[in-house]
Amino acid sequence: MLQNKKLLIIEDDINLRQSLKIEFTRAGATIYTANDGEAGLRLFNRHQPDLVLLDIQMPVMDGWETCTQIRSLSNAPIIILTTMNQDFDMVRGLRSGADDFVTKPFSRDVLLARIDAVLRRVQTTPEPECPQTYSDGYLQVDFAKRQVLVRSQAVKISTTEFKLLSYLLKHAGQTLSYQAILTNVWGWEHQDRIEYVHVYISRLRRLLEENPQNPHYLFGEHGVGYGFTKQTERVLN
Repeated sequence: MLQNKKLLIIEDDINLRQSLKIEFTRAGATIYTANDGEAGLRLFNRHQPDLVLLDIQMPVMDGWETCTQIRSLSNAPIIILTTMNQDFDMVRGLRSGADDFVTKPFSRDVLLARIDAVLRRVQTTPEPECPQTYSDGYLQVDFAKRQVLVRSQAVKISTTEFKLLSYLLKHAGQTLSYQAILTNVWGWEHQDRIEYVHVYISRLRRLLEENPQNPHYLFGEHGVGYGFTKQTERVLN
């Protein structure tokens, strides 16, 4: 999976940084490394990596700000590496635009599995059962082009956000369980990460809904899951 991929490691622990570089280089990847967020952003802009591994507690610019800035520039997947393991920290990372969250210390196999899962999500195209387009006058989704328009204006949407939207639209009208969503969007290994679903639904609501507090499209059933409601042709105000 890492053969011919470009990975950017932004990590201030020189020993961890070097060990990851050696490991991933052996796996066939091209590796760029930085020890703080500002240096990492410069390398990101220069090399446009396929994936970013990002520490949080760093000098100059911390991982939260770095993650936000990378996400404003690109949909490249970001995996946060951190010693912080509270739900609050995980949610903050996801809201900053991260795709996954790995707590230190971690095993080589766990990290490689997470990287593999994230890269598979990026490379996976929408399933053929999914309609080619959706349009109701307010929201337009073109699955082949991976394009989303709200009021005819393009919306910047990440790979994971688009995959979640595609899965919900494919099963429009159904309440999909948290576990089903996690398995189909993030992979079976994330079945206990229900907070991922809550955070990404919140992000989609902010992107797509006129009023995220009173959503037309993305409904939830407390303790069960979420779904998508198709709308009839909407008249724009």
